Amino acid sequence: MEYKKTGAAKDTETRNVQDISQETGNIYEALAIVSKRAVQIGEDIKQELHEKLEEFDIHTDTLEEIFENKEQIELSRLYEALPKPSAIALQEWLEGKIHYRKPEGEEQKASNL
Repeated sequence: MEYKKTGAAKDTETRNVQDISQETGNIYEALAIVSKRAVQIGEDIKQELHEKLEEFDIHTDTLEEIFENKEQIELSRLYEALPKPSAIALQEWLEGKIHYRKPEGEEQKASNL
C-alpha cells in the first residue's frame, strides 16, 4: 500500500474525541480498532522495508569492508519520513476506510466504500 499518499500527519496533531468516537459511540472501542489497524500497518511497513533492504545485504567476514551505500541510505530516509502507523490508522478511521466486526459476529462498517 502507498503509505506516503495517505495524507496522515507526520507531526503530532490534536484530534476531536467526538470525531473519533462518532462511528462506535465509544472512544475506547474506536481506539482499540485504530490500534489494531496500526499494528497491521506497522508490520506491513516493516516487512516491506526488510524485503527492500535484503537487496543490499552483503555477507562479509570482516568489519573492515563496510562501505556506504547511497541507495540504502536514501531508502532508509524515505521510510523514516513516513507518518507513524498510528497516524495512518487514525486517518483511515476518520476517512471511513476501516471495516471491523464485533465478537458477536455482527459486521460493522466505518463507512460505505
